[in-house]
Amino acid sequence: MTVRWGIVATGGIAAAFARDLRLLPDAEVVAVGSRQQETADAFARDHDVPRAFATYQDLVSDDDVDAVYVSTPHPGHHDATMLAIEAGKAVLLEKPFTMDAGEARALVSAARERGVFLMEAMWTRFLPHVVRLREVLAAGMLGEVTTVTAEHGQWFAQDPKHRLFAPALGGGALLDLGVYPVSFASMVLGTPTRVTAVGDPAFTGVDATTSALLQHDGGAQAVVTCSLRAAGMNAAAVVGTEARVEVDPVFYSPTTIRVVGRDGSVLESFDGAVEGSGHRFQAAEVGRCLTAGLLESDVMPLDETVAIMETMDDIRRQIGLDYTVL
Repeated sequence: MTVRWGIVATGGIAAAFARDLRLLPDAEVVAVGSRQQETADAFARDHDVPRAFATYQDLVSDDDVDAVYVSTPHPGHHDATMLAIEAGKAVLLEKPFTMDAGEARALVSAARERGVFLMEAMWTRFLPHVVRLREVLAAGMLGEVTTVTAEHGQWFAQDPKHRLFAPALGGGALLDLGVYPVSFASMVLGTPTRVTAVGDPAFTGVDATTSALLQHDGGAQAVVTCSLRAAGMNAAAVVGTEARVEVDPVFYSPTTIRVVGRDGSVLESFDGAVEGSGHRFQAAEVGRCLTAGLLESDVMPLDETVAIMETMDDIRRQIGLDYTVL
């Protein structure tokens, strides 16, 4: 089947998604929705989208739309997705899934009650190098995993109007950047049994730099770090008793991984370079699931998405980041 996509919101990530869909033979963008007709029209012109709507409701009500990609700022995720679910549309929802675990649980419950497909758009999980990483883990090449490390640091000029610094837009390092390393650790080790977090605020009160130690049953640990203040190496590693996987920068984008033995010898090198930005692979997963009649992905399951939001809530609580008082 050809999945006919509608895109909610018109920011940079929506543009990257629309460009990448051109690389899929069984997907097309048929509509875009914005809060203003002018921005919807401009996006439609730039990306050859046949229909442009001035409201999200009009977009999800379009009978020619099979699946909706929601890419609003974080605080808009819940309401826009609920509109799509109520309209019976499959939804791919940008990360972080919601502002908190409560909103996440509400969306998952609504999707399951309506029998509608829903998935978090953690695009990294579907990239070729991450697929190969999971194969390496499943084959037991690393032995027992003891440690996961992942960082996501970028430098942003201190502009109170920028969404990364704006509390009203869910700004801060954790929700926007930290979700990548937290999700990466969850993919490898599952849900932590204990979270220990520290953070430092930006000038607007959102978190500028946040780090967390995630402890798991059996003794495995993950160390995750994110920052708005400095551009990090943005690499990741999975370390086991027999070998380790080194994920080159930038770990959350198409890149290279190496399996390195205890003696330092390279057992395998995998180049995950792809055409485009890599966003098409998550759309391909949605198409696979819809064709198979699935309501969620076993690669990015909804219960794990909720658990990730619970971990993020725990981190935010410990660092004192409360958007209701900022």
